[in-house]
Amino acid sequence: MSTPLGPAAALRRIAFLLERAREPTHRVAAFRTAAAVVDTIGPEELDRRIRTRTLTDLRGIGPKTGAAIVQAHAGEVPEYLARLEEAHSELVPLADDVAEFRATLRGDLHTHSDWSDGGSPIREMAEAAIGLGHEYMALTDHSPRLTVANGLTAERLERQLDVVAELNAELAPFRILTGIECDINVDGSLDQTDELLGRLDVVVASVHSDLRAESAAMTERMLAAVANPHTDVLGHCTGRLLIPREQREGRRQRPRPESAFDAEAVFTACAQHDTAVEINSRPERLDPPLRLLSLAVELGCRFAVDTDAHAPGQLDWQGNGCERAVETGVDPDRVVNTWTADELLEWTAG
Repeated sequence: MSTPLGPAAALRRIAFLLERAREPTHRVAAFRTAAAVVDTIGPEELDRRIRTRTLTDLRGIGPKTGAAIVQAHAGEVPEYLARLEEAHSELVPLADDVAEFRATLRGDLHTHSDWSDGGSPIREMAEAAIGLGHEYMALTDHSPRLTVANGLTAERLERQLDVVAELNAELAPFRILTGIECDINVDGSLDQTDELLGRLDVVVASVHSDLRAESAAMTERMLAAVANPHTDVLGHCTGRLLIPREQREGRRQRPRPESAFDAEAVFTACAQHDTAVEINSRPERLDPPLRLLSLAVELGCRFAVDTDAHAPGQLDWQGNGCERAVETGVDPDRVVNTWTADELLEWTAG
């Protein structure tokens, strides 16, 4: 039986075991969603909710997840988790391997602040990353084309670079790496000037539009982006959403299927151009799917285990990506955010 874990960690371990035991997707999602809620509200609010018995009033927390939270908060192993570990004891060593894998990560290469569609200032995101033991965090707010996400114009991005320089002087030795999540345009070009992209530490290139395009067109679009010398990481490659998610101004985004593209061609190009494939840890993404992640491993790709965090608590989602990395045999040595900041920057500069 496992040692007691914090509430969010206990919920994620339950979700991990449920998924490996091939339980229904909605059950796994319920525990991942509840873990995300716990991350968001913080320990003081969680304590108040438990004392006032209003925990299940929160959207995303039900009777089963709520009971597990209360027991974990009290320093106990939740009964639900204990039963799972007894029934599926063969899966518990894998869960321990996930913790070891996660311990190799030094930072996160895909995060957002309130400069685009994140909910918190840059400093708060950085301080949360420091609290997790990270050595660095790449700030990758959206590029201008994604207006729904308040993407940064060239002028706003230049101002952000100045802000990051000031924060780095205060937060050293922790480092905020300058970056962008750059939209891949329909023609495969990147949605920012070459001059600015060349000044950034990390460029994550992602498709956010025309996601239902024909496979051939999507493949050519992604191949062009992967070959671009500014691209360091190919973000959430299929664009899928497994569960609904809340957007800005109360909008709700429905689940969507994977985009169609020639994955073997794209991952082969990633290996040839030394572009890392992102293992996106957001509970509603978990992208790429396991079959495609296994293919990327076979083709010799590098990887980046990222959270795509839009709030401080979401920086703790890396465990989701580590689970998938362990299951598909990803070698930590091929994960670029296991490297020191200097090693990483030498790679991105090259």
